[in-house]
Amino acid sequence: MEVFWEKGYEGTSLDDLLVAMGGIRPPSLYGAFGSKEQLFYEAVALQAKTIGARPIEALEKGKTAREGVEAMLRAGVDIYRGPDRPAGCLVFLGAINCAPASKSVQDKMVGYRTAVADVFRRRLLRGIAEGDLPPGCDLEPLISLYTTVFTGLPLRARDGASREELMLTATASMAAWDTLTGATSRIRSATRNTRN
Repeated sequence: MEVFWEKGYEGTSLDDLLVAMGGIRPPSLYGAFGSKEQLFYEAVALQAKTIGARPIEALEKGKTAREGVEAMLRAGVDIYRGPDRPAGCLVFLGAINCAPASKSVQDKMVGYRTAVADVFRRRLLRGIAEGDLPPGCDLEPLISLYTTVFTGLPLRARDGASREELMLTATASMAAWDTLTGATSRIRSATRNTRN
């Protein structure tokens, strides 16, 4: 998993995998996984259900939608700039621009990345149902912003941004919450009503 995480699908050679797996021989790798592609999918699935599940858990555990979104961004930063793992994210960066022979791998990874918007959407809809977001709140700007931030953080991490820089990005993006949820306009409206 970490070899693919660090080097990406196409950047990882068979020799890299054999060494990472304790010096096994190619027939053993193919016997166990069938192909490099299948091994990659298993590594992605492992990452998604272990380390990669932490941000979603943080999102779900937030007492409010806002707390959950912020917790998800911060949990992502902890993964993307973790001290004992490669910078970035296997799921988001492991297969972005593949050669035609690996297009199926690239396409499968698009599915993982586009699912992030659905994760945010479900939590925001729950926020409306629980009353911490106003009924009729336009969720699409929120979903677009926080999906873009969340999926962009691993690239910044891979390019060398520090944990502190990425946490600042998470904090700055949360500054847009009140505007996007209409809280500012509700406050202004309530203020005008109390003056009249």
